[in-house]
Amino acid sequence: MVERISADAAVAVIGAGTMGSGIAQAFAQAGHPVRVHDVAEPLLARGRERIESTLQGAVDRKKLSAADRDRVLGRLSFSTDLGEAARGARLVVEAVFEEEKVKRELFDRLAGLVAADTIVATNTSSLSVGRLQEAFPDPTRFAGLHFFFPAAINRLVEVVGGPRTAPGVLDALEAVSYRLRKIPIRVADRAGFAVNRYFVPYLNEATRLAEEGTATLATIEAEGRSLFGTALGPFELMNRTGIPIAYHSMRSLETAFGAAYAPTPLLRRQFESGALWDWKSSADTPGEHAAVAARLRGLVFGIAARLVEEGVATPEATDRGAVVGLRWANGPFAAMSSVGLPEALHEVRAYSARWGDGFPVAHELEHRAGAGEARWPLRVVRVERDGPVAWVLLDRPEVLNALNSELLHQLDEAFRGLEGDPELRSVVLAGSSPVFAAGADIGEMAAKDVAQGRAFGFYGQAVCKRIEEFRVPVIALVEGYALGGGLEVALACDFIVAAAGARLGLPEVSVGIHPGFGGASRLTRLIGRARTKYLVFSGRSSGVSAEEAYALGLVARVVPAADARDEAREIARTIAERAPLGVQWVKSVINRGADASLDTALRLEGESAGHTFATRDRDEGMRAFLERRKPRFEGK
Repeated sequence: MVERISADAAVAVIGAGTMGSGIAQAFAQAGHPVRVHDVAEPLLARGRERIESTLQGAVDRKKLSAADRDRVLGRLSFSTDLGEAARGARLVVEAVFEEEKVKRELFDRLAGLVAADTIVATNTSSLSVGRLQEAFPDPTRFAGLHFFFPAAINRLVEVVGGPRTAPGVLDALEAVSYRLRKIPIRVADRAGFAVNRYFVPYLNEATRLAEEGTATLATIEAEGRSLFGTALGPFELMNRTGIPIAYHSMRSLETAFGAAYAPTPLLRRQFESGALWDWKSSADTPGEHAAVAARLRGLVFGIAARLVEEGVATPEATDRGAVVGLRWANGPFAAMSSVGLPEALHEVRAYSARWGDGFPVAHELEHRAGAGEARWPLRVVRVERDGPVAWVLLDRPEVLNALNSELLHQLDEAFRGLEGDPELRSVVLAGSSPVFAAGADIGEMAAKDVAQGRAFGFYGQAVCKRIEEFRVPVIALVEGYALGGGLEVALACDFIVAAAGARLGLPEVSVGIHPGFGGASRLTRLIGRARTKYLVFSGRSSGVSAEEAYALGLVARVVPAADARDEAREIARTIAERAPLGVQWVKSVINRGADASLDTALRLEGESAGHTFATRDRDEGMRAFLERRKPRFEGK
């Protein structure tokens, strides 16, 4: 069964504290009616005040209009009656005090209040989803949905399945997270999930370095900022988010993983004192930076490699969590590649030696470094099969699938890999998230000289040509944005299906360049010179709407945004059911004939159509028609 949480579905948020109010605001800003529950009116009032203050701040910064603020507030209701909040909600998100007994009692009460199809999610950051799941009568509809602080702003959400969570429930939670403009990552139900598994120990290790006298607090603070490219180092970050959170999280990790994860005595004393870290009163000693960096890298690299080996998350999800949720410049695996896997392994082994079996080194890291690999491979293009249909998914959601050299290479590799598949009948090219591609990666592009820019453009053309000439139909599903290089790739497909509200355009001239992957040339053949010149010369950064693109002839079909994937899947499956040779040959006829004279095109079409009469698919198709049954085509 396909699970759905519709765009107008009611959501209940249980708990109006800092996290609960932020979660409620996120859902309300996405258009959901939200019922917020807490046990006392003063708690609800404080929750509403937090939301109003945050929204007003956005208005003051010109990020939100006053009218939009009022609309968001109008979607929120507050109640001390749990039944009033939960009844009729399609999704209930629990965000109460981080104590298992309190949460289990709540889920037991919720069981008699929610509908049979309601999804219940816990926002726990440290408790077992599987154990909490036991307190709910239908554990298949129970999962973790871990928002990161501040929940209204931070884009990361960990989607956590318990042992009995239905896969469709995780799909629905991932889809609704994207609607909230979050970046969800799938993680297994293991202590710390993915991000806190290495992040909180990083904070703890900073205190250990200070406790041992390896470096001053100021040095550790400065190196933490430099090492991971963040605005805050470990001590200031604990000051801002709460030292008790770091301490209690380490206690949970210690219970799960042993002494190597125990909070340091220094962290415990700081927690018990209630004081903030006074790191500014110490001096930064430059000579201590290298030792601090090696220790912190050894810890983070070692834990990240282990959690991937345990199946908690993929390397890509692990890095995404760091970049999106922690705002690190690079995730652990990208950072390993930057120092080189042999050096990363050396630092992990050095850290592991402090703990022996309590901090094992991941076998895959040992293997890759031992084999002389310099970089940890990270996938930014995924291929998923749905019977005779392949979905090729651009997978850099944290940067709206911006096209860089690695993505182009993997896109080329994906189509190369599918080329010889005899069972393949159609392809959908889309984003893994509801965004196609918002253009080229400007960070990479800005560093290129003339020769490199020229090479990049011609390589992009080669990739687009491979897509254009691919033997089976390729459908571009455009959701969100297809701008610049993104639209150029979509134009290489056989046709574009666009979700309502999507934006398409070629705005390259706004950053001093122009289309180079063939977008201007293909667009001219599709909608004519005048319209192409208008779109390219004006270089509107937001492009045109899906509806305008349809009117121009750029898009073959516009579908409701909520149903875009289902619509594209149905189109691809319909094509897959047709005679494969007929579809493939007529694709070639259309492509070749478009640039030929009418007489030549007609000749091509007639010759090709004649050859279909020699195929077994022709015999089967006509026999099935006469026998009033569905044909069984073989592609022969």
